[in-house]
Amino acid sequence: QAAQECDLKCVSDLGCGASSPVPMTPKKSQQWLQVVGHAGSFHVGDYGRLLKRFCKREQQCYLRLMKDALRPFVPEYHGVVQLDKLDYNMMDNLLTHFITPAIMDCKIGSRTYLEEELHIARERPQPRKDMYEKMVAVDPEAPSIQERAQQAVLKTRYMQWRETLSSTASLGFRIEGFRKANEECHTNFKRTKSREQVMKAFDSFVESSTQIVWGYLRQLKQLRQVLETSDFFRTHEVVGSSLLFVHDWTGRTGVWMIDFGKTVILPPHLTLDHRTPWAEGNREDGYLWGLDNLIDILANMLPT
Repeated sequence: QAAQECDLKCVSDLGCGASSPVPMTPKKSQQWLQVVGHAGSFHVGDYGRLLKRFCKREQQCYLRLMKDALRPFVPEYHGVVQLDKLDYNMMDNLLTHFITPAIMDCKIGSRTYLEEELHIARERPQPRKDMYEKMVAVDPEAPSIQERAQQAVLKTRYMQWRETLSSTASLGFRIEGFRKANEECHTNFKRTKSREQVMKAFDSFVESSTQIVWGYLRQLKQLRQVLETSDFFRTHEVVGSSLLFVHDWTGRTGVWMIDFGKTVILPPHLTLDHRTPWAEGNREDGYLWGLDNLIDILANMLPT
């Protein structure tokens, strides 16, 4: 059956594997809602499974993750299936055991583009009219004189500019969108930048529930502990990945790493600490720096 669509605009414009599912589990299990990401990238499968449009890079990540300490923090992977002559990666639907859940997609890291994308953009620059229009819709003064004359911007220029607007550059993560249990969708976080703004958005998402904040904080600290010992994490550049936050009225919470279409394995001699500031060539992604800030913000939402 066709998936239901949230009537708010999708906010992800990145490529393979970068869109994020926010599937729902209402009365009919075949139906779900996507708050952010490319429409049509996901289908609900049988037996609590989710089908995501096939991406080779993401498949390779899941195969490695199934053998890593991070396995409990990612969807269980079940291989490749074909639907209507298209290939899909099949994984667990993380919402199966929640009752009318609220869901948030939070993109982690200090950048959302790979270093290889910068190299390609320099070698084969392709100004994009659609990204120019997105830029001027947010800030008419943002384009340069040359970009204004071309009525187009490079994808990497757009992404770098986009990250200075949000908390990606300042905190190492950003809220992409969330949907409350009452079906209220929120995706307008392009200018959510300060700690105070992020805290206000999280408070709205959890509806001021201290119990839910405690649940998320506990799980994020567990995730951080495992990340710091994970072989997979130490040897991969994790870019454009998200944390999926899920809770319901029973007080149950869950946090999972999702979206590995831009996660690449490093050369054998290189490892990352994921906290060192990025400088082109060092491959650092700021993932743990962002997670540290996220944990600190949630901790500050709790009563002292």
